Amino acid sequence: MPTQRERILIVEQDPEISDLIARQALKPLGYQIQTAEDAGSAIQKSVQLSPDVIIANINLPGLSGKDLLVALSSQGIDIPVIVIGEDGMENEVIRAFRLGATDYLSWPFKEAEVISAVERVVKQVRVQRERAHLAQELQRSNQKLEQRIKELTTLFGVGKAVTSTTNQRELFENILNGALYVTNADRGWLLLRQSKSSQFLLRAYKNLPKTIASKLNKPWDDGISSLVAVSGETLTIHGKALQRFKVSKLGQSVIVIPINVQEKTIGLLVLTRKKPEPFQSNTQRLLEAMSDYASISLVNTRLFEALERRASSLKQSVEIAQESERVQSEILKNISCELQTPLNTLAGYINVIDDDAARLPNKHKEVFQEIKEKLSELTVVVEAITVLQTANIPPVFAKINLNEMVRKTITDFREQAQEKVVALSTELPSEPLYAFADFGQVESVLAALFSNAIKFNKQGGEVTVRLARIENGDPHVVIINTGAGIPKRLHKKIFDPFYQIKDTTTSSYKGLGIGLALAKKIIISQGGKIWVKSESDGKTEFHFTLHRPPSATI
Repeated sequence: MPTQRERILIVEQDPEISDLIARQALKPLGYQIQTAEDAGSAIQKSVQLSPDVIIANINLPGLSGKDLLVALSSQGIDIPVIVIGEDGMENEVIRAFRLGATDYLSWPFKEAEVISAVERVVKQVRVQRERAHLAQELQRSNQKLEQRIKELTTLFGVGKAVTSTTNQRELFENILNGALYVTNADRGWLLLRQSKSSQFLLRAYKNLPKTIASKLNKPWDDGISSLVAVSGETLTIHGKALQRFKVSKLGQSVIVIPINVQEKTIGLLVLTRKKPEPFQSNTQRLLEAMSDYASISLVNTRLFEALERRASSLKQSVEIAQESERVQSEILKNISCELQTPLNTLAGYINVIDDDAARLPNKHKEVFQEIKEKLSELTVVVEAITVLQTANIPPVFAKINLNEMVRKTITDFREQAQEKVVALSTELPSEPLYAFADFGQVESVLAALFSNAIKFNKQGGEVTVRLARIENGDPHVVIINTGAGIPKRLHKKIFDPFYQIKDTTTSSYKGLGIGLALAKKIIISQGGKIWVKSESDGKTEFHFTLHRPPSATI
């Protein structure tokens, strides 16, 4: 369909001039022509028809063409005017331009001059029209962009609230406020399904009557949400269709958004408008996104509650285990103390008898030897209990002097080494080497390693203790013995609880096999490491490291 040309209003009392402009010049080009013979009629037709261009003679009967310009301007009618003036009326034409005329024609003129003047003005009209259209489009785009920014900002705020708050009431109010803000709704409320029930509780609201607001945290049926609770799908309804529901008393347009978790509706977000203005599909999508945030919040809350219950249960279990460990440690301590004194006394008696054992009859010698072995085994058990009790006590960290600890240990084991004909030596730094650890526990580890180094050494062998620092400055302790050695395949296994090497060279030594396991437990609890280097036919080195003291205590 061809586009209609612009509307032209010709204001001229002379039929000859009017005919030339309308019939001869403009109509053949498709322009829509209207005519008026005076300024008064021209003003009326300008209001009624909104012409695109006016062509008016300066010399009109009654009100002149200049008066027409003034009248149009005073009424806010912005239509370009081409004035017609005869030769010699240049001053009048200039005054017309000052009053707002756009162009002029000098009579007499030809059709081509009319067409040229009209085309110039029409071109300006089209440009202005296009600018006005672009301005409207820009305004609409800006409005859409502002609305989108408004929606995204609200969604971001709700999303942030979901991750930053565990207060559900505060979160639901944020969701409800955001929903009202972006949809321009007048009222809103949020319902949550009661645990182990089909009823929904009113958990948040905005702008509800006091009679309904008083039902906060109580069951409430708005008359329409139950339909969505069954279907699990969003419902929008407005106008006459809403009248049969009691929710129509709260608005003439309503949208109900389900809050679903694992395909089960656990909540409902409801918004209403006073006017029967429907909620659009983009609004529905936005509210469904906000509903998803509410769903995430509810799931998070359930997870938090489960985690809190789990943490409380674990805390209770830990407390029970700690109490059990404390009681066990106390029992071990008491047993060790109760046995240590009579064992020491009995060992003294055995030593006295041992001096004259050669005089005993053979039968008594066998019994005496068996008693010595049983006493030795019992002593090993008591020693193991002592170490075990020490290992179960939480470490008390302090700055300890390893040089002094080694010297004391050498002194404590010198008699045992002499009995086995094992030489003891040290390689200590000239300056004291300090560690940050529990003195008693580290001393127990050193004693256990010393005892093993002597016990499993060969007669005439040697035990050496070396102290040094590793690259980061932490202390490094090495106990070296010249015994039978340990096969490489057993280097990790010997630190397992109750493990003992099955070997003819070591079978004569009794023990519980827990010394190295407890030593490892103690060293690890101090933040250190323990390992062994050995071959089955050479010397054995037990290594362990500890932390150096903090710089302020060095």
